[in-house]
Amino acid sequence: MPRSTDAREKVLETAERLFRSQGFAATGLTQILEESGAPKGSYYHHFPGGKAQMAEEALAAYASRAEALIAFVAKRANGDREAFIRLLCSAFAREMTASDWHLGCMVQNFAAELAPGDSAWEERLQAIGQRWLAALASALRGAGIAPKRATMIAAAFLAALTGARTLARIAQSSLPFDHVEETFVSLVRDSA
Repeated sequence: MPRSTDAREKVLETAERLFRSQGFAATGLTQILEESGAPKGSYYHHFPGGKAQMAEEALAAYASRAEALIAFVAKRANGDREAFIRLLCSAFAREMTASDWHLGCMVQNFAAELAPGDSAWEERLQAIGQRWLAALASALRGAGIAPKRATMIAAAFLAALTGARTLARIAQSSLPFDHVEETFVSLVRDSA
């Protein structure tokens, strides 16, 4: 049984994994509690707003980690636009392979399930998409690509990575990330 101090984190980690692999509707409280080892009372103490609050917090943590990954990769690429594309595609492919093709994008899952018709979820997910897009565009600008062009490439790259994750899950192969990598390496090579 986890200590009360780590029960909250264990619930959030478990919820994120399940939301990414199963989606929101298919993930139930009982499964989250069983797999996290957290006591039911602890769950209600930490998440008085229920599943929706837990989903919001898990999503916020997931989104922040993805944004931090973009910044880390940009720093590591050190202004090399081709290296930036290759490193980010490799990071996504490694995560998918390590999860045995189970971990999808929580934003994509929630957009399909929760956003249609729910303005609060729509706003939350749009804000995350804008943050990710800004981080990608910033990295590309830092690699010498003109601002407008960097924003266009960033939007297409984000869409391609999201699609590649879906195709990788279906095919149980990292090949979709290889295709995205080669396409965008060629694109950024020829961009100013």
